[in-house]
Amino acid sequence: MAELTALKERVTRSWRRQQQEYAHGENFPLGGYTAAMSLYGGVVAALTAAVRLSGTPLPDRISPWETALTAVATHKLSRIIAKDPVTSPLRAPFTTFEGTSGPAELAEDVRSGSGRKKTIGELVSCPFCLGMWVSTGFTAGHVFAPRATRLAVTTLAALAGSDFLQFAYAYAEQKAG
Repeated sequence: MAELTALKERVTRSWRRQQQEYAHGENFPLGGYTAAMSLYGGVVAALTAAVRLSGTPLPDRISPWETALTAVATHKLSRIIAKDPVTSPLRAPFTTFEGTSGPAELAEDVRSGSGRKKTIGELVSCPFCLGMWVSTGFTAGHVFAPRATRLAVTTLAALAGSDFLQFAYAYAEQKAG
């Protein structure tokens, strides 16, 4: 037991030293990122196990069109979660309001604090970071509930298209005005 305790202390000291060296003494949530990667890996492992245990067949292929729609839907849902004013209550425990960053989007800063809180703040306020999680959810949806997933993907892709048309219309108005 003493050997296990000594090993744990050495690993902990090594981890802290590595974190200090990597972050140059700044509050950089390396541990939080490790936890997020572990959680993501666990989710993927659980989905893989669920596929195997349920006997659900994987699709032979996902068409390029469906892949493109899923990409657009991933973009849109990631931005809704990370930037939309209506979803700000989900981000509020981990971010602070800074202002607006564009039409119907907020600028928020990640709250400082523990590694976990900072990591979650960075994840929920970054559409690029959320993209991996959202696309994994859609991919799992294509396996477990393809019809419902296609409906959700189509809805979000149509919304993204509508957004681009709103920008094009506003641009045309500005040029004509």
